Amino acid sequence: MKKILALLLALIMVFGLVACGETAAPAENNETAAGANPVKVGFIFLHDEQSTYDLNFIKAAKEAYTELGVEYVQKVGIPEGQECYEAAMDLVDEGCNIVFADSFGHEDYMIQAAKECPNVEFCHATGTKAHTEGLANYHNAFASIYEGRYLAGIAAGMKLNELIEQGKLTDKNYNPDGTVKVGYVGAYTYAEVISGYTSYFLGLRSVVPNAAMEVTFTGSWYDMALETEGAQKLIDNGCAVISQHADSLGAPSACEAAGVPNISYNGSTIEAGPNTFIVSSRINWAPYFKYIIGQVQAGQPIDTDWTGTIATGSVELSEINTAAAAAGTAEAIEAAKAELAAGTLHVFDTEKFTVEGAKLESYMADVDTDEAYTKDTEVIADGYFHESEFRSAPYFDLQIDGITLLDTNFG
Repeated sequence: MKKILALLLALIMVFGLVACGETAAPAENNETAAGANPVKVGFIFLHDEQSTYDLNFIKAAKEAYTELGVEYVQKVGIPEGQECYEAAMDLVDEGCNIVFADSFGHEDYMIQAAKECPNVEFCHATGTKAHTEGLANYHNAFASIYEGRYLAGIAAGMKLNELIEQGKLTDKNYNPDGTVKVGYVGAYTYAEVISGYTSYFLGLRSVVPNAAMEVTFTGSWYDMALETEGAQKLIDNGCAVISQHADSLGAPSACEAAGVPNISYNGSTIEAGPNTFIVSSRINWAPYFKYIIGQVQAGQPIDTDWTGTIATGSVELSEINTAAAAAGTAEAIEAAKAELAAGTLHVFDTEKFTVEGAKLESYMADVDTDEAYTKDTEVIADGYFHESEFRSAPYFDLQIDGITLLDTNFG
């Protein structure tokens, strides 16, 4: 009887390990002919290719697995709920030894799967908990996209300045205090969105100091109707240039219909706005995908919290649409990009913005996120806010002067 129980226990252990990826290949033959550990990557995407956000990840994933010749499985349309955990476990069952998810709300479910499958690497974009969770097989990643947003803001400022100089703005485009109106369609009031619209605004205001921005929110990452409605509201309010952090073509399409210049996100939207699209910033996730695949192939650990930069090729701008952009835009962007690389320009320089009329000398940010969102880390030093240095995901959540928030009471 004892022998039978021992045999059953051994079988359970073997099947449990197979389910979590440890015995996906025989131990004595766990390397390819090239000397690298075999890799099969599973991708979990919130939406599909209709979403500019997910399409950006899907393109990067294809570049990585095609170039490196690894097996892959992808699942699209996975909500930010228990479905993510189920998708992750399905991918493990299919033999994936790396599982990647692309949306903020996937995090807790990825952590749940990581705890159950310690021999599979779980990697997650935009998350905040890897550096405090203490799991060797759970990892977060993001990039210094605030620098790309800032550069895109310069392009917007150049266009706005051109409209001013050409006398194409009307009284509707100005506030009573003489500031010129620009607009932004955001998804949620999260730090990631706040960091994005603030860095964009600071880039724009480096060219047009008297700009003021209205931000409207949809309460959804992807909703064509709400994003179109939000952009139209800003257009009706007199906003002369519009950008967004939302994932459909709603805002670019509304801008094209109204003839309002547009700065998009996650890739060129020139097909939706051939006459109004100027440029787009995006995170190029291919360097990260190649990095995590390479680490597993080499049997090396993956960084717990990885931040890509312009230098790693992780922060990019699309080609500039010269049919819509102002003359000199490319040169202005390149000049600022060189300053960012040299460290002589910091996006969140505290000399360049105020909060309730005051310059910030100190700020405690919520970096080690807990349930109470406790402010735990001093992030202002050397005259600027150190974004994405203490963890990869953005934590800039300040409301600076010059930006007015609309429609924040979504469900």
